[in-house]
Amino acid sequence: MTFRRRILHKHLVSAFVLIALTLFALDFYLTRYTAQREIEAVQHRLLAQARILAGELPAAPRDRREDWARDAGARAQARITVIDAQGTVLADSQHDPKSMENHAGRPEVREAAAGRIGTAIRRSATLQRDLCYLAISLDPAVQQGAVLRLAVPLDELDASIRAVRWRIVSASCAAAIAALLIALFFSRRFTRRIARLQAFAEGLTESRFSETLPPEPDDEIGALGRSLNRMAVQIRDLVERLSLESARREQILESMVEGVLAVDSELRVTFCNRSFAQAVGASFPVRERLPLLELVRDPGMLQLLTGVLAAGEPVKQRLELTAADGRSFEIQASPLAADARRGAIAILHDISDLERLERVRKDFVANVSHELRTPLTAILGYAETLLEGALEDKEHNRKFIEIIKAHADRLSSIASDLLALSNLESGKAPAAEEVVSVRGAIESALRTVEGEAHERGVGLVRGNLEDAEVSGERLRLEQVLLNLLNNAVKFNRPGGEVRVEATRTSDQKIRITVADTGIGIPSEDLPRIFERFYRVDKGRSREVGGTGLGLSIVKHAVERMNGAVSVESELGKGSTFTLLLPAG
Repeated sequence: MTFRRRILHKHLVSAFVLIALTLFALDFYLTRYTAQREIEAVQHRLLAQARILAGELPAAPRDRREDWARDAGARAQARITVIDAQGTVLADSQHDPKSMENHAGRPEVREAAAGRIGTAIRRSATLQRDLCYLAISLDPAVQQGAVLRLAVPLDELDASIRAVRWRIVSASCAAAIAALLIALFFSRRFTRRIARLQAFAEGLTESRFSETLPPEPDDEIGALGRSLNRMAVQIRDLVERLSLESARREQILESMVEGVLAVDSELRVTFCNRSFAQAVGASFPVRERLPLLELVRDPGMLQLLTGVLAAGEPVKQRLELTAADGRSFEIQASPLAADARRGAIAILHDISDLERLERVRKDFVANVSHELRTPLTAILGYAETLLEGALEDKEHNRKFIEIIKAHADRLSSIASDLLALSNLESGKAPAAEEVVSVRGAIESALRTVEGEAHERGVGLVRGNLEDAEVSGERLRLEQVLLNLLNNAVKFNRPGGEVRVEATRTSDQKIRITVADTGIGIPSEDLPRIFERFYRVDKGRSREVGGTGLGLSIVKHAVERMNGAVSVESELGKGSTFTLLLPAG
C-alpha cells in the first residue's frame, strides 16, 4: 500500500493540472451563463413594462404621443419608440421622430409586426450606443400594425456582468494558485530525483564511474537508481577496455600512409584518416555521416564499395581517382563484418609514383635502346666490312674508320649526357655553391660554339649583358648555356643569327634569353621538348649529332639552381629560350 500511495502522490500533480484547466473552462461557461441570465432578466422587465405602456397608449391623443413617450420613458427608465406599420417612427422618448430613418427593417420590429415578441441587441445608429431592444404589437385601436418598442442601454448590464465575472475569476485564480503551489511542491521533489539520475547517467558517458547515487526511496525511481549503480560498476571495465582499443586502433589508422575509408550500409562516411582526405583533396577532419558521393565523386570508387556491400566479399582493384587529380591507387575493400549491411572499409595504396617510375623505366630503356641501336649497328657493320677485306682497301678503309669513330663519339656523347642527367636526377647535394658571373659564363659558352657557328654561317650576337651574378655551379651553368647555344646554331639557317641577352628583372631575378632565327618548333611539340630523347625532327637531330638529352639536362640543371626555363617558338621564324635564376 505504501508503494501504491507514493505512485498516487506523483499522479496528484497531473490531477491538479486538470483541475486548473477545468476551472478555466468553468469560468468561461459561468461568465457566459451569467451574461445570458442578465439579458433575459432585462428582457422580462422590458416585456412587463411594454405591456403596461401598451395599455396606456390608446388613451393618449395622437398629437400628444411624443409627450406621452417622454413621460413613459422616464417612468420605465427606458427609451420608448412608437412605430407604424410602414416603419415610420411616430414618437420617440429620446429623439426627434422626424429625423429618424425608417425602422421597418429592424429585426425586433419585423418580429413584433408578425405578432411575436421581438428582441435584439445591437448598436443604435441614432444614439451611437449598444442597446437591448424589445418590441410588441399594439392594439389595432391605436393604429393597425403599429409597434411599441422599448430599449435600455447595456452599460448597467455590462457592469453587472463584470462584477460577477470578477468574483468568478478571483475564486478561480485562488484555486489555481493553490493547485499550482501543491503541484510545484511535488514536481520539485520528483524533478530533483530525476535530475540526480540524469547527472549520474551523464557521468557514465563521461567515464565518471567512481560516483554513486545516494540511497533512494523504495519506488520505481529508487529501483532505477540502484540498477544504475550496479550497471556503472560493470560498464566501467568494459568502457575502459573499449576506449583503450579504440584509441590504439585510431592512432594506428591515423598514422598510416595509406588512405583508410570506412562507410556504413548507406555509403555514409564513418571513418576517414588524414591520408585519404589529402588524397582526394578534402578538408580534414571529414564530417561524420557525410555521404560518400559528396566526398569522392568517382563512379569507380562508388561502384567498388557498392559491390562489396552487396556481395559481402573483399575486392582488390586498381583505380585512377579523378577526385585525386588522376592519381592511381590499389584499393583493397572488404565488408566490416559477416553482415555486409554494417558497412565496408577500403584501404588505398598510392601507386602513382610506382606506375610513373615504371613508365619512365620502360620509356628510358626503349629510348636508350633506340638511340644506341643506330651507332652500334653502324659500328658493327663497318667493322665487319673492314674485317672481310675492306681493311686492305686503301681508298675506302680510312673513310670506314672515320665513320666508326663518328658513331663511337656519338655513343660517348650519349653516355656522357646520361651520366650528367643521372647525376642531376639523383637528388644528391650539389657541389659547393659559388657566385657565378652570368656574363663570364655566357662569354665562355659563346667562345666554345664560335667555330661551329662560323662553319654553318650563323652569326652570334651579344645583346644587353648586365654584369649580374647567380649562386650555383659554374660548370652546370656553362653546360646549360652551351646546350642552348649548340641547339640554336645547329637548327638555324645559313645567314641566321643567335642573340644572347642577360638582364635583371624587377623582382631581383636574372633573365637569360637565347633567341635564334632558325626552323622553330611546332606548337604541339613545345610541351614535350624537355623530355629525354624527345626530338622534334628526328632525322635532322641525328644528322647534326644531337643525343636528345640536351634540353632535359638544361631543365634539371636550372631547377637545381632554383630557377625555371621556358620557351617560345614560331615555326619557320625561330625560338627563344628564357632562363630565370635567383640573383646571387
